[in-house]
Amino acid sequence: MTVMFIIGTAICVLSTLICWTMTALRDHPADSSILSLAAIELYLIIYGIYAGVRQAAGAAVVGEAWEFWGYILTALLLPVGVFVWAVIDKTRWSNLVMSFVGLVVFVMIYRLEEIWWGSAL
Repeated sequence: MTVMFIIGTAICVLSTLICWTMTALRDHPADSSILSLAAIELYLIIYGIYAGVRQAAGAAVVGEAWEFWGYILTALLLPVGVFVWAVIDKTRWSNLVMSFVGLVVFVMIYRLEEIWWGSAL
């Protein structure tokens, strides 16, 4: 397991737990849920920069490069899209929907690690 994967997993788990808690406690989008999405987005930006620098330095992904970068771009759009949705839908359930970003991004970074290194962790 790489350090980037471990950090990403921790951020995703924490975001999911925050959003689940806020679903139970709030009847509108909670600031803490929105901030947890921002933390995931920041992590993904840093992951993308790290991957770009690594590839620019000559290291190649084991899998397909287009698939690797497609996952990163899709993951980057997910928190933004769900944030917009949460701002429009000001109900308790927007917190629950935000919780799924952490779960989906975790699966995506797991897949990124498979593509990058060529095997499951």
